[in-house]
Amino acid sequence: MPNESGPNHSGTASSDHPYADRFPVNRRLPEQGRPRAEVLAELEQIATEEDRAWEGGKVSGTMYCGDHDHYAYLTEAFGRFAHVNALQRDICPSMTRFEGEIIAMTLDLMHGEAVTGTEPGGLVTTGGSGSILHAVLAYREQAYAAGNRSPNLVKPETAHVAFDKACHLLGVELRVVPVDPATTLVTAAAMADAIDEHTIALVGSAGNYPYGTIDPIASLGELALERGIGLHVDGCLGGFVLPFGEELGYDVPEFDFRVPGVTTISADTHKYGYALKGTSVLLFRDQALRAGQYFHQVSWSGGKYMSPSIEGSRSGGLLAATWASMVHLGRDGYRRYAADIFSTAEAMMKVVRAQEDLRIMGSPTFCFSFASDELDIYHVADHMRPKGWRFNGQQYPDAIHMAVTRPQTQPGVVEAFEADLVEAIAYARERSAAGVAAESGAIYGGVPGGLAGLTDDVTDFIEQIMDSMLDAQMSLPPQ
Repeated sequence: MPNESGPNHSGTASSDHPYADRFPVNRRLPEQGRPRAEVLAELEQIATEEDRAWEGGKVSGTMYCGDHDHYAYLTEAFGRFAHVNALQRDICPSMTRFEGEIIAMTLDLMHGEAVTGTEPGGLVTTGGSGSILHAVLAYREQAYAAGNRSPNLVKPETAHVAFDKACHLLGVELRVVPVDPATTLVTAAAMADAIDEHTIALVGSAGNYPYGTIDPIASLGELALERGIGLHVDGCLGGFVLPFGEELGYDVPEFDFRVPGVTTISADTHKYGYALKGTSVLLFRDQALRAGQYFHQVSWSGGKYMSPSIEGSRSGGLLAATWASMVHLGRDGYRRYAADIFSTAEAMMKVVRAQEDLRIMGSPTFCFSFASDELDIYHVADHMRPKGWRFNGQQYPDAIHMAVTRPQTQPGVVEAFEADLVEAIAYARERSAAGVAAESGAIYGGVPGGLAGLTDDVTDFIEQIMDSMLDAQMSLPPQ
């Protein structure tokens, strides 16, 4: 539908607002509502166009399932409970069933049966950042109860920035430990050097987001037990695919509750659990740690209030859809999809290793990153972008990564990756030799001089640009 005239609907199309010249721009609440069929037709057109970006299997991560039939199934499950408030269990006891079983099934996946001496438990959160936030909150509250008012958390540099955000929000000091550049992994010895009497927990990843490699969880568990602190394993990315890789015979070290010292685990159902966006599971070796971050208010004029997490009202649809995904797929379904993902990742990494100008970072599994000592790797990303490839860019060192998901397992994707990559390397050699800067380097790349170049002035400048980008994402097109 073209734009309607008048101040409510004028707009100018741009990269931030590509629909401004095609559909109404609502600058205020419309006086008269639009027919449902018209609204739904507009949504269908937008959704269909945007789905084309990932359906061909050229987008790293993002769309982990990519199966429209499965999405339709989840949408139906969600729709039956979308209007339900999961906070009010007296009128929707189904939420207790769904949430309890989601937690139980995830505990089963993470070998909750290996826990002895305590009763394990969990929370369903709104995503990986939510699970990490609640883990840090639980450790902080435990520290406060013990009289530690200056808690700190120790993580490898590769651990997700959600830990940085959680510590920032919760007033916990974050101590970041460098990783071995050859392996991309942290060592227990390096982590030990950062621990003091105020340390509340360590962090290890299975696997980490930048490189897909798995930290030495067993040695970190020994260190945590030795120092009497917690160990959080961030399995947000790998939690619902690595266990099945292990069952299939791939080299996946133990990272779950079989490892003594692991006290919490996060695993995202909205990634390789193939549920809808907005769900993750946080597991606790001991329910007492979980209970320590519950919120209660018994003196409010509105009545006694309690919630197990920061969120209050939640749509019951997400719990229903997550439960529906897990019980529909079962271990057999997850295992079959994992087999396709691991074999596809192996094939794509074989393609990368065959290129003399490229190198794989560390020893990854289903998610891998590649860099180059010979050319500007961002030229590779630039050349492949018009062909539909969307990689995730990294810095320090410059690299790009591919988190293999089900869309990549489609026939012909690996072959297209190889053909396009070979062309991209030739392009990158030519552009690098000419000293031409890569376009995507401005987005992905680090500053000259590496981390030492991140002075306060440079950081402030970059953050101003990022603020502008965030502002634009919540703006209207100019009139």
